[in-house]
Amino acid sequence: MTAAHVRPLRKRARRLTVKEVTVVDRQVLNRAIKAAALGNAMEWFDFGVYSYIAVTLGRVFYPSGSAASQLLATLATFAAAFLVRPLGGMFFGPLGDRIGRQKVLAATMIMMAAGTFCIGLIPDYHTIGIMAPILLLVARLVQGFSTGGEYGGAATFIAEYAPDRRRGFMGSWLEFGTLAGYIAGAGIVTALTSLLSDDALLSWGWRVPFLIAGPIGLIGLYIRLRLEETPAFQKQAEAREDESPTPRNPLLHMVMNHYRALLVCVGLVLVFNVTDYMLLSYMPSYLSANLGYDTAHGLVLILLVMACMMVINPFMGKLSDRTGRKPMIFVGCAGFVLLSIPCFLLIGQHSIALVFAGLLIMGLLLTCFTGAMPAALPALFPTDIRYGGLAIAFNISVSLFGGTTPLLAAWLVDATHNPLMPAFYLMLAGVIGGLTIFLTPETANRPLMGEAPTASSHAEAHELTRAYNEDAEARPSEGV
Repeated sequence: MTAAHVRPLRKRARRLTVKEVTVVDRQVLNRAIKAAALGNAMEWFDFGVYSYIAVTLGRVFYPSGSAASQLLATLATFAAAFLVRPLGGMFFGPLGDRIGRQKVLAATMIMMAAGTFCIGLIPDYHTIGIMAPILLLVARLVQGFSTGGEYGGAATFIAEYAPDRRRGFMGSWLEFGTLAGYIAGAGIVTALTSLLSDDALLSWGWRVPFLIAGPIGLIGLYIRLRLEETPAFQKQAEAREDESPTPRNPLLHMVMNHYRALLVCVGLVLVFNVTDYMLLSYMPSYLSANLGYDTAHGLVLILLVMACMMVINPFMGKLSDRTGRKPMIFVGCAGFVLLSIPCFLLIGQHSIALVFAGLLIMGLLLTCFTGAMPAALPALFPTDIRYGGLAIAFNISVSLFGGTTPLLAAWLVDATHNPLMPAFYLMLAGVIGGLTIFLTPETANRPLMGEAPTASSHAEAHELTRAYNEDAEARPSEGV
């Protein structure tokens, strides 16, 4: 461990004892990762189900309109969840900093599962009329509100449990859950669509994937309730009695004192989510609506790309522990600036192999973000505001830029009649991300802000302590 890895702790103490280093139990760490990743999988399971079955939902809840208006109304209901995500972040984030990550993550899990499960119970329009789409909207708002506290809490939970030298690898499993949830949701809908008649799918089949969320949510809740609070939060809670009183307006205090970290987080999440939603949400529609591909082929190709990303993502997280978060994220940004147009040219060649190659290149570039971001984003904030800062900045950025990507990309193509406009949009996101990374501190292999090191073994704890103290002795003027 180099001097740079321990320098942030000098303000805390000149010398470090082995007892101050947190040694994480491997079994506890594994449970924490599974619990956090399962919640993220639940969120994207719903995303995959809703996206793939949107046409059927339009016929169930908006039967009086044309096919186009049915789909538009269904997607508008889906998009409404993005409007309340920042509100969920503002509510659950500071709450998680005050009462604990584990309690809030248990609440968001049950709310997400309940919202998804309830969609499967809503009577159709022919049964209860206008109340059917109203109840669908209410369920979506519950989902969106709870999701506002999910990613920030899950990323914080893993980051605070993970050893400093393996935080990227451990955090990458959060995005593994994202991909697994989306593939599971889309796969179930694809199977139902293939096996059931149109009448069966319309009458009851569409409910099945939503109802599956109920038992999954209970399993996730059970796992999360068995978890202990993160070591970082426990230390923070114990130290609060000796600290100054809590600010009257924590949100205003956060914005005034940590605005730079919030802006950096918004910029990183922008490039992360614009590229994410472009590939996973918009590209199936782009392939069918703009290039004339069969809808099923487009969906299958995206699922194959996501399966490849699942395999690669843990290795990218591990790579970020070796090379650093900043180089990984910068490579992804530069890749989208340089390769977006070539990728879209490949996709437009009307060859399945070339289409898959273009999509796969985009997916590989995206793993630069999915492998590094879950570890990089929580490290921007100190423990006392980590959950709140990440949840608020993440969801504001997702709502303004990520969730609007499919709609804006479709509008740009329609307005300009240029099928390369989504590529230019990706390039712009890459430029913004590349500029943001210059303002981002490198955090790989370093303790979280304001915390003592975290090790995966007692031997590593001794090594970290020795390196820290040697560095402190070499620079005594920078001690306490």
